Amino acid sequence: MSAEHVVLNVNVLDIGIHLAAWQNSGLAPTAFVDPDYFADMARLAEHGTLDALFLADGPALREDPRLKPSRALEPSAILALVAAETEYLGVIGTLSTTFNDPVELAHRLLSLDHLSNGRAAWNVVTTYSPQAGHNFGLNDYPERSVRYRRAAEFVDVVLQLWSAAGTAVPVAHHGEFFDVEGLLPLGASPQRHPLIVQAGGSPQGRALAARSANAVFSAELTLDAGRHHYRQVKDDARGQGRRPDDVAILPGLITVLGKTREEAVRRFEHLESYLPEYYSLDRLSTVLGYDLRGHDLDAAVPDEALADVDPDNFTASLGFRESIVRSIQESGATVRDAVREFSGGGHRIAVGSAEDVADTIETWFRAGAADGFNLMPDVFPSGLEDFVEHVVPILRDRGLFRREYAETTLRERFSSVNSLDRAVG
Repeated sequence: MSAEHVVLNVNVLDIGIHLAAWQNSGLAPTAFVDPDYFADMARLAEHGTLDALFLADGPALREDPRLKPSRALEPSAILALVAAETEYLGVIGTLSTTFNDPVELAHRLLSLDHLSNGRAAWNVVTTYSPQAGHNFGLNDYPERSVRYRRAAEFVDVVLQLWSAAGTAVPVAHHGEFFDVEGLLPLGASPQRHPLIVQAGGSPQGRALAARSANAVFSAELTLDAGRHHYRQVKDDARGQGRRPDDVAILPGLITVLGKTREEAVRRFEHLESYLPEYYSLDRLSTVLGYDLRGHDLDAAVPDEALADVDPDNFTASLGFRESIVRSIQESGATVRDAVREFSGGGHRIAVGSAEDVADTIETWFRAGAADGFNLMPDVFPSGLEDFVEHVVPILRDRGLFRREYAETTLRERFSSVNSLDRAVG
């Protein structure tokens, strides 16, 4: 794969990222528990030569099931199915360092790596949801600094176990959170070890990414913010003695496609019409940690809503909050503007024709704001079908994306990213 090719993963979130996807997909509302659904999406992604199928996850019910049926199947089980149904497509699963054991998780993911012949990756999260803590019997949820110390040690243990696999040298680790001695009952990975992806946007998350990650799932809304974050992570990686191109930066990109820009806007507005009036305002309030209800929708977002927060006492995602706050401050958005922009949940939304979406991908890639994207179609299967059928050919014609798979392992594919040379500014 050329260094001028973008990385494109598809994040299969339920039946689509939009809250109203299940009402507009043409599928059964509970298709997300049907193995055939994931097999179909995987085959479609591989038909489009996408890099990987990505699964977000949280070990708790957070969405109101009266508004949206939520994901239910455990990600590593889904990815084993996807690996069996595909030949080249990577499989990336989100698994929490707060609610797993490093030895069991290392065994589970290395098994997936063997089953997929070297196509597996782990998206590392610490899980900020108090609901998840309650599921695991925690009345006092660990503060952010503790969760990230545990995460750093957890990743170290997993990497030690993976590196020792197939050798006769047991791991002997004795740290703050874990005491581990022994070896996994598996041989070495087909790709040295499964890749590490990191999805936290806090300073601790960026530090973890700089030290260990092969890719970062970031959340940035504007090109300038994307470039800033891109340089920050690359510089941090260099500070850890790594090459900047060892870490691929992959922002989330929500796609809403139509034959024309006007048709895409109509599609987006149709989906938005299903949302309860309060829904996006409440979500934005939660992300900011400030109740916006009762504020004039056409007034500027209050300064106090954008003020710095105490990281250890803030229970939502710092990365999403930073992204939203930066965007509001740069644009001077009203509450109404911010609510509409936040309908993407903190990720950039590309609403337009195939050319428009391809332009967004190329602009961010050429400007040094992204090495690629984690795609989040508004509705499955149509959103992914339209991307594969209409956006991928444009990217190929522009020399930005492969026409066929050349590498067999996910590591080989990601290792060919060398984007710093093309970054500007």
